[in-house]
Amino acid sequence: MSLTSAATLATLDRTGPRRITDLAAVEGVTQPAMTSLVRVMEESGLVERRGDASDKRVTLVYLTEAGASYVRTRRQAGVDAFERLIGELAGDEVEALVAALPALKHLAELESRDREGPER
Repeated sequence: MSLTSAATLATLDRTGPRRITDLAAVEGVTQPAMTSLVRVMEESGLVERRGDASDKRVTLVYLTEAGASYVRTRRQAGVDAFERLIGELAGDEVEALVAALPALKHLAELESRDREGPER
């Protein structure tokens, strides 16, 4: 799976259903590229398109249970890898990581805000 596909699934997991144009902007790709990507993910059963109840002209992309499961599995694999690697560090290196956690959390919040755009 491409990084853009994985990032799109993570965005849907984090923010809920989105328009293709919103997803394209968040992921930094063109609308036609996102449309193609969504079609492939839809064929794979990871996402589905549904009409927006509040505006019948709009189609939203939803994460399916299979897509949510994929995101959870990838996140857990990342956690497991970090746990293994952190277990190989010396005590003072672990302490340095713990001390850096507030700054890293702030960076993640800033990145998330930038990815979601001003309206979210």
